[in-house]
This record gives sequence, C-alpha cells and structure tokens, in this order.
Amino acid sequence: MNAKKTLTNYAMVIVTAIIIVLLAILTGGKLLLPQNVNNLIAQNAYVFILGTGMLFCILTGGNVDLSVGAVVAFIGGIGGTLLVNKSWPIPLVMLVMIVVGLLVGIFQGFFVAFVRVPPFIATLAGFLGFRGLANVVLNGLTIAPMPDNYLNIFNSYVPDIMGGSDTFNITCMTAGIVVCIIFVLLQLKGRVSKAKKGYETGSATGMILKCVFVCALVLAFMYKLACYKGIPVILIWVAAILLIYNYVATKTTIGRHLYAVGGNEKATKLSGINTNNVYFFAYVNMAFLTAVTSMVCIARLNSANPTAGNLYEMDAIGACFIGGASAYGGVGSVGGVVTGAVLVGVLNLGMSILGVDANWQRVVKGCVVLFAVIFDIFSKKKNQ
Repeated sequence: MNAKKTLTNYAMVIVTAIIIVLLAILTGGKLLLPQNVNNLIAQNAYVFILGTGMLFCILTGGNVDLSVGAVVAFIGGIGGTLLVNKSWPIPLVMLVMIVVGLLVGIFQGFFVAFVRVPPFIATLAGFLGFRGLANVVLNGLTIAPMPDNYLNIFNSYVPDIMGGSDTFNITCMTAGIVVCIIFVLLQLKGRVSKAKKGYETGSATGMILKCVFVCALVLAFMYKLACYKGIPVILIWVAAILLIYNYVATKTTIGRHLYAVGGNEKATKLSGINTNNVYFFAYVNMAFLTAVTSMVCIARLNSANPTAGNLYEMDAIGACFIGGASAYGGVGSVGGVVTGAVLVGVLNLGMSILGVDANWQRVVKGCVVLFAVIFDIFSKKKNQ
C-alpha cells in the first residue's frame, strides 16, 4: 500500500524523467548538452517564478490569474522606458516595478477578495486591460537595448573563486556537493524529529533511495553547468524564490490558511479565519512575483516590447497542475511546481531542438496538462 502511495505521489516525477530520456534520445543527446541545460534555466525562469505565485492562487480553490503575461509586458514596458529613455538609476527602476506590481495586485485582489468577482473574470479583465496598457506605455514599439549593468543582475554567472578552468567550473561543482550534503542532513533531521514526536517516519530504505536520487540529479545538473560557464545568476534568483515560498507554504500561518481555504472555505470561515484576506494575499503575491518576472524578462530579451509575456500564464498554470496541484484547490506544493516547470521547460527546449512547429508545441503541452488534471481527478476518486 505504501509503495502504491509513493508511486502515485511521484508519478509526475517519473513521467518527467521518462520524457527527458526520450527527448534526449530523439535529439541525439543535444538536449543534455551543457549549453542547453543552462538554457533550460535561463529561458524558463519565468515558469518557475510565475508557477510559484500561481500555486498560491490555485490553492485557494482552483483559482488562477490569467493576467500575468499581460502584466509582465506592462511592468516591463515601464521598466524599459525608465531605464533606456529616462536613464533612471537601476535600483530605483526596480523599486518602481515592484511598487507597480503590488498596486496591480491590490487592484485585482480587491475585486477578487472583497467584491467577490470570480477570479477568472477579474483577471481576464486584467489580461485585456494590461495588454492594452503595455501598448500605450511603449507606443506599440520595442525599447532596446537595456543597460549592461542591468543585464548583469540577471544574465551573468557566478565567478569561479576556486580557480577552475575555462572548461570546468570547480565552484559550481562544489556548490552542488554542498547542496547534497545539506539536503541529506535535513532529511535526517526531519526523520529524527518525527521519531521523537512519535510520528510515522516511513522506511529507512525509502529515505535512502530518495536521497540518492535527489543527490544524483543535483550533481548531474551541476556537472553540466560546470562544463559550460558555471552557476548562472538567474539560478540563484529562482532558487531563492523557491526556498522562500516553500517555507511560506509549509511553515507559516498564511501558508496553512491557503490550504485550509482551498480544502473547505466554509469550515475555514467558521474557525475564525478571514478568508477574504487569504484571497487578497494570494493575488497581491501573484502580482509581486509577476513584477519580479518582468525584471527577468526584459533582461533575458534585452528589450521591452508590448508582446512580451504572451501565454506565460498558461505555462505557469500548466506547471502547477502537472506538478500535482489540484484543480479543486487545497492540494499542491512548491516542489511539485518545480517538477511541472522542469517538464514544461524540457518540452519547450526539446521540441525546439527537434524543429517542431510552435503550434504543435502548444498542442503537446495542452495534452500534458489535460493528462495531469485527469490523473488528479481519478486519484481523488480512488481515495474516496
């Protein structure tokens, strides 16, 4: 029974691994070249960041934010205009972008949480409105290039302080080993803590296999990066966001409230929790992470344009559902978003290498999302 439950919990991880192997074979190994592994992070950072924010919206009851792609273009347009046309200081521009993002979140969150406009409708209006505003801010034109100092904040690499060569970054590989050691120690600490409290700890074999699998994955990933240019700075940004939000989701009061609202809003209200504030937090937080994504986006593209962020919301939603978030709310994890984002990124990269038409790429990703939601529905039926 435990083996069956474990298989169910890690089904999408297994599927992701199978797809990676399949695409690696179909691309003749090109998918796993060091440069392409680096591109997987650089080109899909937006999926990890937006997916994390989207998870919090989905947890409240399967709700989503359809406006994030348009808001990325709108805030990116403001940032690009201030950086290039107005020559404002970079820290001030980044602050303005964050403030604008928060104002967008407050605006949409107010209607969702307090007016009780259905999130689908409220954010659909935002999708239309902010895409129009992006064109207004940019006058329908592209602003480029961004200042080099700004690009370095997101597009540069961590220096190899340990004296590696041009073909192998020792600092990158060392960081991978340190991450593995920390992961194993945290797993042991968690197991000891559960045992002291009398909780079920699971089999030691299962924990060992998990540690071996995760460490092998981390070391392989860092080895590929070490063979290119080392640790991209954007990886540090993404990792920091994932770690912070994983802590918020699992260790804080607001995190527990998000799960509670999605599980049973009426019961949550009766327990004294202000559910309006929970909805409000979810959508303000989503807009905050959208502002961060807009910073990353204009740095990666080295430009601000009114079509930026097209279908970003779909990739973010897809990453959440692929990673195990329930379409009904109350179920999901940041770790699951990582799995989903990796799968979306691998599909994007692999099909691009194979020369698959962009329209067919969308068909494939749509089918994967549909499969994930069907899997969620059948899993729930079996557990009832």
